[in-house]
Amino acid sequence: MIAVTAASGRLGRATLRELAAQFPALPRVAVVRDPARLAGMAGVEVRRGDYGDLDSMVEALRGVTAMVLVSAPAIGGSDRITLHRNAIEAARRAGVRRVVYTSVIGNGTELRTPFAATQAVNRQTEADLMATDLEWIVARNGFYLDIDVEHMRKANERGWYASSSGEGRCGYISIAELAYATAQLVAGSRAARRIYNLVGESISVPDLTRLANQVFGLNVEYRLISDEEKLASARHDLRVLARGGEEIAQMFTGLMQGQRLGAFDVPSDFEAAAGRPCLSMRAMLESLRPSAP
Repeated sequence: MIAVTAASGRLGRATLRELAAQFPALPRVAVVRDPARLAGMAGVEVRRGDYGDLDSMVEALRGVTAMVLVSAPAIGGSDRITLHRNAIEAARRAGVRRVVYTSVIGNGTELRTPFAATQAVNRQTEADLMATDLEWIVARNGFYLDIDVEHMRKANERGWYASSSGEGRCGYISIAELAYATAQLVAGSRAARRIYNLVGESISVPDLTRLANQVFGLNVEYRLISDEEKLASARHDLRVLARGGEEIAQMFTGLMQGQRLGAFDVPSDFEAAAGRPCLSMRAMLESLRPSAP
């Protein structure tokens, strides 16, 4: 039995779909804080489990042999290290054997930016998992291509897309490709006790903007802004304010600064994880085109 935690998010849902497609004979469990959010998902047993409630996680993982531990979202004031430790301890108590933790890529340069605090949580969780006797796998995920594409398509209305990422190259990947590889890592015969960088080809944001223009028929100009301008913009973003304000604004600013410094330009282990090469950047973009009605 395979479980996916925090299963109502984009990666969780996509991974459940890939497990159904690639390993249809394996029972699947979706662990979520609010089971109603996955009402209607066929072929999946939905169980309530909250990282903040150890007992609920132990109960949710009963009978599970392998699980995908989707990292808790970065929200201002939250203790993500403790939340992840609860999930790991629950897996141990429930008898789970294999745990795939979804972390974030980075070559260490990002620790010189305001993203350092967030990355420190990811690396601490990796260390906590590695210290167990579980069959651990760390899946360091690339940047979600889907999200940047959404922003670029919205930017087409005003004609420009601004970021402080500059010409720094970064490992991007679509959520669908991530889910494919994650399903293989948790349910396939991939080697455990190792770190996998799950990325496609590295690309800069200006080059990604130009490629998105070609694929989606956009006319978006890339505009480089300073870190100070990015921080000021983030501080007024309603989505950032909803997640915790200043702490999250600093995180996003550091993320783009890290991109500019090349912190997220890492070698790809996608083929070792998935058993096939990652789709090209153009192919991933084309897969994100809206289906015809």
